[in-house]
Amino acid sequence: MLMEYTLFGMKDKVKTAVERLKSFEPEDGYYLAFSGGKDSQTIYHLAKMAGVRFTAHYNHTTVDPPELIYFMRRQYPDVIAHYPELSMWSLIVKKKFPMTRLCRYCCSVLKESGGKGRTVITGVRWAESVRRKNTRGLLELNTYTKNRIVLNNDNVESRRMLENCRMQGKHILNPIVDWSTEDVWEFLNINHIPYCSLYDSGYTRLGCIGCPMSGKNGMLKDFQRYPKYQAAYLRTFARMLEARRQAGLDFRFKNADEVMEWWIYGASEPDENQMMIEQYFEESQ
Repeated sequence: MLMEYTLFGMKDKVKTAVERLKSFEPEDGYYLAFSGGKDSQTIYHLAKMAGVRFTAHYNHTTVDPPELIYFMRRQYPDVIAHYPELSMWSLIVKKKFPMTRLCRYCCSVLKESGGKGRTVITGVRWAESVRRKNTRGLLELNTYTKNRIVLNNDNVESRRMLENCRMQGKHILNPIVDWSTEDVWEFLNINHIPYCSLYDSGYTRLGCIGCPMSGKNGMLKDFQRYPKYQAAYLRTFARMLEARRQAGLDFRFKNADEVMEWWIYGASEPDENQMMIEQYFEESQ
């Protein structure tokens, strides 16, 4: 709930998030990382409520759901769209192996490159994963050192409020880091904010079509809904295998169909293909 009882009385999460945005507003304004999903919608409207200066930016990955693109163009025409130098298809061939849950090179290249030298607002929330709760804080400062600074907030709950962020020269502010998924939906609903229709089709997260982070069921659901994208991935895997052959790199797949089968059903398991990809990933960094 957006109104939360604590040891120190009632806490208004919306008011707290607005105060966070006001407290850390940089002179050049925020760079708001916008994806069109419920979390980025929330930080966008909170920034409006806070009256802080910001520009919203969307990094097109070239495998974004069409419904999401149309929704953003209609509802958020002020969001600045950035297009990558390489499409997802070209990136896979260049890397010579498919992205997996463990080797997500696509995110760093296609989604996280913006905002260098800026203070970036994101919709990262602890409730999304245990890993995020252990590694992400309210404010992440890039101090160009390996020393992590940890502060506690003004109540007895120990939270990582300030930490070193080794990202590309940017500071990260996560104003709804302690919000639950229910909080996000409550905020959108009570403020009558439209959201992408994909949520009403059973999607709980909106990301790239075929994203390994959605798991086997999510990938299968994507490819059932967007069969042309599955066909595009198969063509790309065939080009990828040829690129590996020309580079003299071993890979234990005979064709694109075998790569697709492994990518959907086995890429999260520690088999020899995954270990080979991880080794190649480490060597290519």
